Amino acid sequence: MPVSKPARKYADGADMTRFSYTSDTFSAPALGLIVLQTDETIEGDMRAMLSAGARLHVSRVPSGAEVTSETLDQMAGHLTASASLLPEAAGFGVVGYGCTSGTAQIGAARIASLVQAGIATPAVTEPVTALVAACRSLGATRIAFLSPYVASVSERLRSVLSGQGIETPVFGGFDEAEEAKVVRIDGPSIHRAAVDLVRDHAVDAIFLSCTNLRTLPVIEALERDLDMPVLSSNQVLAWHMGVLAGEPVSGPGRLFDAQP
Repeated sequence: MPVSKPARKYADGADMTRFSYTSDTFSAPALGLIVLQTDETIEGDMRAMLSAGARLHVSRVPSGAEVTSETLDQMAGHLTASASLLPEAAGFGVVGYGCTSGTAQIGAARIASLVQAGIATPAVTEPVTALVAACRSLGATRIAFLSPYVASVSERLRSVLSGQGIETPVFGGFDEAEEAKVVRIDGPSIHRAAVDLVRDHAVDAIFLSCTNLRTLPVIEALERDLDMPVLSSNQVLAWHMGVLAGEPVSGPGRLFDAQP
């Protein structure tokens, strides 16, 4: 039992009784997440896929209201500061950067360096590295690619994936530049676009890009309709963070049945 210590007398005559305490230790490392200022989706998605006892700590990075190559690249200048706002004492097993197109623009290696300059962690990942790992786990080399964004933003990501041996012969998008509109694209619209995109095309899987797109609720229905793995930015990021940190993660889709 904690034992109280003698009261300390303050100048105003008040007394403060000091108590001893015992400390908890955490058996698993914490997970860090750097989220775009404009993102309304990823935090809820991540917490839905992590175990109830997972310690997820979130920081935000300034981001533009519109998604362009310029606004994506500007985030690089803020990543170290955003990472440094995570609680260092938590002990992070992995830190994720929550932007698919931003990763394609800035580069995965540069993102890892910028994040690790701000917070101590042995591993950094983002949706692009996570997608590549997921595709390799599933044996997928040809995927359909659905993005909410304008063609120029999507083209950069397709080029990065091609450099990793993942081809995107079938691609489409909603041609939207405003993040506030991306998050409000509804599930039926995503489902219809995905089904139409892969019709009559031979691909191994489909990827629903963007951490702000509300994809988790449509993944399982799409897998039933398309009979192929359906991957999304938040899904692959949660899966890969779990793999890297040794943290239990569960979510929709065949990905969680695959071994890393």
